Amino acid sequence: MTALETLTILAPDGSVKGREPKIAPDELLHCYRTMVRVRAFDDVCLKLQRSGRIGFSIPNKGVEACQVGAASALAKTDWIFPSYRDFGMALYHGVTPTDMMHNMFGNDLDTARGRQMPVHFSFTEPIKFVSISSPLGTQIPQAVGAAYAMKLRGEKTVALTSFGDGSTSTLGFHSGMNFAGVWKAPVVFLCQNNGYAISCSTAEQTASESFAIKAKAYGMPGVRVDGNDLLAMRAATLEAVERARAGDGPTLIAAVTFRMGGHSTSDDPTRYVPKELVEEWAKKDPIDRFERYLAKKKLWTKELGERLYAECVDEVSAAVKVAESTPAPKLESIFSDVFANVPAHLRRQGQAAFDLAARKGDAGAGDGKFPL
Repeated sequence: MTALETLTILAPDGSVKGREPKIAPDELLHCYRTMVRVRAFDDVCLKLQRSGRIGFSIPNKGVEACQVGAASALAKTDWIFPSYRDFGMALYHGVTPTDMMHNMFGNDLDTARGRQMPVHFSFTEPIKFVSISSPLGTQIPQAVGAAYAMKLRGEKTVALTSFGDGSTSTLGFHSGMNFAGVWKAPVVFLCQNNGYAISCSTAEQTASESFAIKAKAYGMPGVRVDGNDLLAMRAATLEAVERARAGDGPTLIAAVTFRMGGHSTSDDPTRYVPKELVEEWAKKDPIDRFERYLAKKKLWTKELGERLYAECVDEVSAAVKVAESTPAPKLESIFSDVFANVPAHLRRQGQAAFDLAARKGDAGAGDGKFPL
């Protein structure tokens, strides 16, 4: 494949183009279940945000195959440096909706102890899923640095960093790609081109014929992939991971997909995305396409699909009840997981704040008064 050709294995009707990858039925169904769980989590979080129970969420509808297909090519020992639209990668490797829902509510069981925005997950088990950051492209050089460290240690571990088309305009993208190419770092760059960087279209983002072609300038292969085709995403990522693990350096994967919702729950995509474009991409829904493929293999029926989605919604709803009933982080946890050894001056300041809070109590929400 060249950087201008698009790798596709599954046609929109679920038929296979060319040679079909050998994947066990259990693995196919695990990938399918994970995509459905992503959508169920997405749907529930949108309702939670709209009803004021959480403050923020980021829609994933339409990009599920990118996340899950790529994640299925990684080992649990590999590292993921994700963007904020990648939690399907964590779900694939065993993170539960309850684990994630603690972050959505910022409670005491949130891995960040309420110090991150909702949807900005981080996990060390069962997969190394590095904390998501809001600024574009910051995870890219971080992944390269980690991958280079793995190489220096003689490990056979790979780092995958995922980002949107908007991140290709950042310094982090270009410096990360350059360092990775020079060092032959075992890293996979996954650009999910979902059509828009918030409201900035791809045409306004780059003059290149494809994002994949940018790889040539940094001395690495680039491949353009149908991002709504889970099998193509898995195949392209497997090849890139194997190449990195063998010591042959990085690869840029440019996945062509489309987000069917807004950039976030703070966004109104109807103001900048043509209705006709949404309708066109709705016909390419990655879950619908994979269901047609599974049906041809006698692994899916409409009843099974409906039952699975309902089960996933129930699972996520149960996670909401657990997370919503979990207490908020204690004030005393403010330095937890930040310093190995808290500096003396911060210990003094912290203790003074804790003593003051014990005397005065917590600030009343929404009273507009300074708590001291």
